[in-house]
Amino acid sequence: MKHDPLFDLAIDAMQAAYSPYSQFPVGAAIRTSKGTLFSGCNVENAAFPEGTCAEAGAISAMVRAGETQIQEIYVVGNGDKLVSPCGGCRQKIREFGTAETRVHICGPEGIRKSVTLNDLLPLSFGPDHL
Repeated sequence: MKHDPLFDLAIDAMQAAYSPYSQFPVGAAIRTSKGTLFSGCNVENAAFPEGTCAEAGAISAMVRAGETQIQEIYVVGNGDKLVSPCGGCRQKIREFGTAETRVHICGPEGIRKSVTLNDLLPLSFGPDHL
């Protein structure tokens, strides 16, 4: 099965995750409005809750490269249930996305559900409110 390169990048990121405590690796990959790709993985820490989420890592890499507009993001994790972004990451995606930013929630086999950021975080507060 052929996947979007962004999905493959998220899988690669998930495989690089540091998750010795939860044993639950997560990967994320972003396509910016310029078409550039960035990825991140979750990184746990013995001093809970000082770890970072995969989405936060991908966003940090994007910002470090000078980009600030998320067109779409893939989030991938194992398990039978949807691995959707946590509340904090939803807000982080909102900071750099729009109501129409596509969020693809994936398992190792591919996309399980695609939604807009507005579907994921309705009535959100963002930079345009300030």
